[in-house]
Amino acid sequence: MSDNPSAPDRGEVPALTDVAPPPGTAPEAAPPGLPSEYLAEVGFEDLALSPEIRRALVDRGYTHPTPVQAQAFDPVMQGKDLIVRSKTGTGKTAAFGLPLLEKMDPEDKAVRALVLCPTRELALQVAAELQDLAKYKGIRVTAIYGGASMQDQENALESGSPIVVGTPGRVYDHIRRKNLKLQGCRHVVLDEADEMLNQGFYEEVTRILDQLPKGRQVLLFSATVPPEIQHLISQYTTSPEMLMLSGDVLTVDHIHHVRYDVTDAYPKPRNLIYVLEMEEPDNAIVFCNTRDDTALITAVLNRNGFDAELLNGDLPQKERERVMAKVKRGEVAFMVATDIAARGIDISDLQYVINYSLPEDPAVYLHRVGRTGRIGKKGTALNLISGRELGTFTVLEKKYGIKFEKREMPSPEVAMTMWTERHVREIQSAAAGSVYEGYLGLAGELKQRPDADDAIAYLLKFFFGHLRMEKLKAAGGTVPEPAPIRPPRERERSRSDRPRREERTERGDRPERRDRPERGERSAAPRERRERAERPPRRDRAEEGSPPATAEAGTPGQVRLWMNVGTAEGLAAAGITSMLEGLRAPAGKVQRVELRQTYSYAFVAEEDAPAFEKLDGQKRGEKSLRLERARRR
Repeated sequence: MSDNPSAPDRGEVPALTDVAPPPGTAPEAAPPGLPSEYLAEVGFEDLALSPEIRRALVDRGYTHPTPVQAQAFDPVMQGKDLIVRSKTGTGKTAAFGLPLLEKMDPEDKAVRALVLCPTRELALQVAAELQDLAKYKGIRVTAIYGGASMQDQENALESGSPIVVGTPGRVYDHIRRKNLKLQGCRHVVLDEADEMLNQGFYEEVTRILDQLPKGRQVLLFSATVPPEIQHLISQYTTSPEMLMLSGDVLTVDHIHHVRYDVTDAYPKPRNLIYVLEMEEPDNAIVFCNTRDDTALITAVLNRNGFDAELLNGDLPQKERERVMAKVKRGEVAFMVATDIAARGIDISDLQYVINYSLPEDPAVYLHRVGRTGRIGKKGTALNLISGRELGTFTVLEKKYGIKFEKREMPSPEVAMTMWTERHVREIQSAAAGSVYEGYLGLAGELKQRPDADDAIAYLLKFFFGHLRMEKLKAAGGTVPEPAPIRPPRERERSRSDRPRREERTERGDRPERRDRPERGERSAAPRERRERAERPPRRDRAEEGSPPATAEAGTPGQVRLWMNVGTAEGLAAAGITSMLEGLRAPAGKVQRVELRQTYSYAFVAEEDAPAFEKLDGQKRGEKSLRLERARRR
């Protein structure tokens, strides 16, 4: 997290109800007319908030507290232990954050409050929100989590931070290393406590709680209160006050659930494309059950013109943070994620959640769809259901009372027509405000050329990419630096994408003529080559449903390195090997390469890994190479 902000301006704080939210902010408070569970009977002006905190609330666009924020404030301020059951999306971070920040002294550098979260993304999200609320009081918040530099976190802790937010595993690591000293910690928060225990953190959580002073205040926030939570309550709290506002069973009331039955007439990824053409969502999280599926679906979406990024446990932490930043800035429409990777993610104004596959545990469905419809807003859950998922579907209907609207999967012809008409409408809309007559002659000449399809496809990609950026800019989002304009490649130049001669197998490595099959055995080879030529390129086969190869962890003595280059840039395994070994001096060896569309893995000897890691940040043409060790969750 950043250092302390400059000295706060302690000037007059405007009334909360008189200030409009800044452009692009997502008010956590609910507008009038929503159910009572999203609208407290009191306002922020009724809470004992300092002028600095009130000013930060105005900046955040918060106009009215939710019930959990209003009801938790006084017990936390009074120092009571508190157990809160409140469903996803009701503003729990501000519920414990506001009173804790009021208790903090900006001059105090010792750790006074510890917040434990189940995932890295949630820890970063909570820390960011607390820092925003604390900016005018000058209170520093530090986030510590796995996958990031231990040394950087140690330095941040050493410089002093009254509030520390982290994941249980990394927090306990810092306690063991004597970096995190909790003898003066007065408050501990267990955020998303049920999920934290579901992920196997019970032992770490109890060890951390055992390190805290006996008189500390325990605040436990959870969507459900299973037996493990009850055990923690009885062992680590003293006469806690209970706020049982709601549970996750109720989170789906304001969400529209839609069912699409998957057809076997074409691969399942193609079913997803057709559903997107039917529904036309502006943004969505696409949930998959496996990491391989996230890679497959991301490749399919990108190849069909949808902006998508994947988020799974295979990605290094820096890459996960980059993806989340892009999603939250609105620079990418579809995030394809596994349940663990997406836990705790809060994306403002998320319209849709799409279940590419239903989870095996029906309760997980509630957490997934809770990503949309935040603070009582309307949301839609689109579900692709196949025969194997009917068991989960039945439980959702009977046990949880969820009503699904059944919609028919469009035929390929109908989906293609919708896709074409949607894009033509966008072109016509843009053309209505443009002067383009001077290019009509060139358009006519272009249509006569044999490579017309390639040129037109490039121009369409360029147009729709810039159209999306213009829409983002108009909506107040952050617009990334546009890519430089390059002329379309001609068909005969496509050979330049192939590996260079020196990257191909050397003649000396080829089998001797006496080892090659006899002529009769090779008679079918030309026909096989013709058949392969008629198939789609390897990158296209993702559309046909064949999953990409799984990146293995590597053999003993071997290190797996992640890098941000892949097949989408025309690189083959030999090309990546040549690139890495050419950049590294003295020469090192890449033992194996596994390709993805937008990234790759290189396997190198453990002793060579530090030298290869120094390539991170080097330029490859106009692109900076990102390279680091890959870790699994």
